[in-house]
Amino acid sequence: MKEFDISAVAKDLEEALQHKIDNKTKPVGALGRLEEVALKVGLIQQELEPQLQIPLLAVFAGDHGIAAEGVVNAYPQEVTAQMVMNMVGGGAAVNVFCETHGLATKIIDAGVAAELPPNEMLIDRKVAEGTQNYTEVPAMTAAQCNNAIEAGAALVSQWSDEGTNIIGFGEMGIGNTSSAAIITSLITGKSIEECTGKGTGLDDEGVSQKAKVLAKAIEAHDIDGDPFSILQTFGGYEIAMIVGAVLQAAEQQMVILVDGFIATAAFMVACECYPDAREYGIFAHQSDEQGHRIQLNYLQANPLLQLGMRLGEGTGAAMAYPIVESAVNFLNEMASFQDAGVSQGDKE
Repeated sequence: MKEFDISAVAKDLEEALQHKIDNKTKPVGALGRLEEVALKVGLIQQELEPQLQIPLLAVFAGDHGIAAEGVVNAYPQEVTAQMVMNMVGGGAAVNVFCETHGLATKIIDAGVAAELPPNEMLIDRKVAEGTQNYTEVPAMTAAQCNNAIEAGAALVSQWSDEGTNIIGFGEMGIGNTSSAAIITSLITGKSIEECTGKGTGLDDEGVSQKAKVLAKAIEAHDIDGDPFSILQTFGGYEIAMIVGAVLQAAEQQMVILVDGFIATAAFMVACECYPDAREYGIFAHQSDEQGHRIQLNYLQANPLLQLGMRLGEGTGAAMAYPIVESAVNFLNEMASFQDAGVSQGDKE
């Protein structure tokens, strides 16, 4: 696997940032979670006046061989390609939310099982036309998994060079909640039944059948718990590209907006490989997919939003961005007691 140079977030400015936050014209702690976010962004950027530059949300798309089993997803595999082209045309929820909140949107073909027409809005990094069916063989070869990780890292490096310093990652891929469920189960130690949810809309019986198929898939492989092996065996090209993208973003000391169930599965793999990457993530929301709470508990994460969403695409990250923006803006623009000539109360 490609090596990354990821440092823990330095705490040198913590006291100065906290002093700045506490001396705004408000009671101490009165802005709640916004104060936590402001402190985190300031520490990541090592700035008393942090700036959010060219915010970007990248959606990686890929297909999954497990979809051939027929019981793990409510929609046919061809929906992946159709939805990618919907995103390219600006018609998906993620497009609307990014447009609303001022984020650039990038759509990447990581491994869609179709030949997509060339389009200036679509970045072609296809490793293969979908993964293999991991009920029988590993989803990817080690080389394919590495290629996907490196492709995701290279894209983030390019976007960082162009000025982006806050980034979110979304995904599209019929069958990818199955990969996320297995990754979550193997990393956290929770049962596959606990980690398996409705995906694109299965009923309770469908979820039960899905969990049985995934349990058999896990039994079919003898892996040692190494995160790369888990990713190679059960992941998708879009998930592997997000792993590489997360790790490169952490190396570049970017703020990372962590989306829902699939994106968090990728984030977990990245953090298992490089634990310091965890410090660069701001957790956008709690998905309604049941395994996401397990992931968040494992990562000791407190998400900003809980809206009952389970769409994917990076929609949760796009919805959380204005909260992060508001946190940075109050830190930079809100008057201090001294600036405003306001008497400061007793903070004891």
